[in-house]
Amino acid sequence: RIFPYISAMVNNGSLSYDHSRDGRPTTIGGCTALVRNLNHDTFVVIRFLKRRLTVMIDIDGKNEWKDCIDIPGIRLPMGYYFGASSATGDLTDNHDVISVKVYELTVEKSPDEEEEDEVLIPSVDNFSLLGDDQESEPMSGVTLFFISFFSLVGLMVLAVIGIIVFQKWQEQSRKRFY
Repeated sequence: RIFPYISAMVNNGSLSYDHSRDGRPTTIGGCTALVRNLNHDTFVVIRFLKRRLTVMIDIDGKNEWKDCIDIPGIRLPMGYYFGASSATGDLTDNHDVISVKVYELTVEKSPDEEEEDEVLIPSVDNFSLLGDDQESEPMSGVTLFFISFFSLVGLMVLAVIGIIVFQKWQEQSRKRFY
């Protein structure tokens, strides 16, 4: 991940943001948005339509929207609140929300959509909100190098200790026969 990073999360009220892992267990999608030290405003469009979350960004100031997040199968209950937050971690940034415009989109529903049950708990199709069964990211090359290096050093230390113990044992066994 390259920061600044925009991420989308769905929470059922029982999860908390994991700061030590940058929210990875609960993130359902995201993208990098290099918005630091720009001389123009940046814009984000968040659209939720027919159980599909779409996030588009304009960080170049050219009114050219780039796809950031597109996730189908999100089930949100009616009557809840929309929220946005930011966390900077160790690096201090200034986040100014200049305006928020919210529109209700009128969409005709198909007969199948009309028959679906009312959503009571937020969820995402094919995604567990527990985060336990999420695959972890592969190790970086540096991490793999250090693990291999220290493993080899540990094996060499054990080999030297084993040789010293074996030589002492041989010395002791020779002294018994004299």
